[in-house]
Amino acid sequence: MFEELKQVRAAAIEHALAARELARERRRLIDALLAEGFSQADLGRELGVTRQAIQKMVAVGDARPRP
Repeated sequence: MFEELKQVRAAAIEHALAARELARERRRLIDALLAEGFSQADLGRELGVTRQAIQKMVAVGDARPRP
């Protein structure tokens, strides 16, 4: 059981690192789209979130859509 616990822990760490990297990439893409002239409302519609959610992502530097 300890070996299984170690494997699960390692996988969780790996996934957390991947999620962090994907969040950075999503933020980069959001910044690029905003720079091209798309509005926060446009991005929200495409991501299925509100404009306010996009505004928070940009303000906090976190591009994770929240349900």
